[in-house]
Amino acid sequence: MRFASLAVACAVAVAVAPLPAQRPVSHARELAAIDNVVTSMMKEWQVPGLALGIVKDGKVLYLKGYGYRDVEQQLPVTPQTRMAIGSNSKSFTALLMGMLVDQKKLEWDKPVKQYLPDFELYDEYATRKLTPRDLVSHSSGLPRHDMVWYGRDIKRQDILGRLKYLEPTTSFRGAWQYQNLMFVTAGILVERLWGRSWEDLVKNEIFGPLGMTQSLPGTTGIDGPGDFSWPYQLVNEKITRIPYRVIDEVGPAGSITSTVEDMVKYVQFRLDRGAGDHKVKISPAQENLMQSPKMVVGGAAAAVWPGVELVSYGLGLGVGSYRGHGIVIHGGGIDGFISQMSWIPSKNIGVVVLTNSGNPIPTLVVESVYDRLLGLPPVDYAAIQRKVDADGKAAVAKAQAEHRATQKQGTSPSHSLAAYAGSYEHPGYGRLVVREQGGRLELGLDNLKAPLRHFHYDVFEVDPTVGTTVLSGTASFSTNLKGEVDEVALPLEAGVKPIVFTRVKN
Repeated sequence: MRFASLAVACAVAVAVAPLPAQRPVSHARELAAIDNVVTSMMKEWQVPGLALGIVKDGKVLYLKGYGYRDVEQQLPVTPQTRMAIGSNSKSFTALLMGMLVDQKKLEWDKPVKQYLPDFELYDEYATRKLTPRDLVSHSSGLPRHDMVWYGRDIKRQDILGRLKYLEPTTSFRGAWQYQNLMFVTAGILVERLWGRSWEDLVKNEIFGPLGMTQSLPGTTGIDGPGDFSWPYQLVNEKITRIPYRVIDEVGPAGSITSTVEDMVKYVQFRLDRGAGDHKVKISPAQENLMQSPKMVVGGAAAAVWPGVELVSYGLGLGVGSYRGHGIVIHGGGIDGFISQMSWIPSKNIGVVVLTNSGNPIPTLVVESVYDRLLGLPPVDYAAIQRKVDADGKAAVAKAQAEHRATQKQGTSPSHSLAAYAGSYEHPGYGRLVVREQGGRLELGLDNLKAPLRHFHYDVFEVDPTVGTTVLSGTASFSTNLKGEVDEVALPLEAGVKPIVFTRVKN
């Protein structure tokens, strides 16, 4: 069932009236077409609110809000509406590193361990050789290992101490693998070399000089006074408000909150590549370096940007070619917010899209803007996305069927449920608590809870029919020589063996 009032929400588009010079008559037709694309996509994917900003030839061409930032109160999105930008925060961390290089306090190709003596990875060779350049180009060899921090009670410095217990899935520099923990490490590196917090640096070295007065370095405070958006998600096909996900401890990887009005200032600054009258202290040489390819993305990861070819990663930024034009692009997402920023340097065009729900359309909107402003035949990105969605659903259904086919019928747990309850620990993932509640087991990783149901033997699975949880998969318990339940293994990271938690005394 479609969200009943969404069509109305999309139609009530709120725009900041741009100056005549900012909206040339020659682009009126293209902007009207973009309007139609945005409202149509919002309706199809049930997106409650969206903000779009476009810069061209050094000027703000377009700033507009669509739909609602507060569905319940029918408050409209405006260009001043604060939303979380997620991993678009990464480029801010890389930018701070580039500023340190200009100050001769950091070298991109010196080992990180020379700056952070307590830095240590699972792989000893990577520990010795990994550089600041590697930290922000996703070349460490580590997969995401996001459950170390997501929804967890953990301090930024403690994350650094846990890295040595996290298995890689490829060799050091062997392949591009998206990785948040290395950006957290980059933030710690910046803090130590500057002697100030990452939050203070972002606020005073980037936000302040660029006039990004509405932006915050963290998620905390997003719902303060003024114009802000609540996060939403589709729950049983209905747009539903969800809690804010506070991820300030991993801020260098993705905690910034901003507005489309502020973000177009940032995009224009990055387009100018250190030139112009910007007050951020970065050289053109560093800007060119950060916006140049370092690691080939390739494979399935390249498909996140339809139409973008030769996808590589620079330093905190994606780099590629869009329909024959060199492009810089990056996305970001955290619970209830998806964003996309991009620019085409040769055409001096930049685009920012912020949305307040989990949805696929920010990238599609960015590319639709490019098609129209570049005079290219428009591509039906909605049709492409429908196929991606259908293929994704089919893949999930197939995986679920294959999992169900492995189940052994007629088995039962070897112990009473109370015997499985207790605290278990892994040096990288911290403490896992198993509780018996109401005749069933429940997993707890700090703030993440997941009810379990019996699968077979001593294997339980997360029960998707009870509540909602980001945890999924199975929990396999094992016993020691005394027959006591003393370990539980969880598949928390694809590509590595299940993470084994060992029972500890409470």
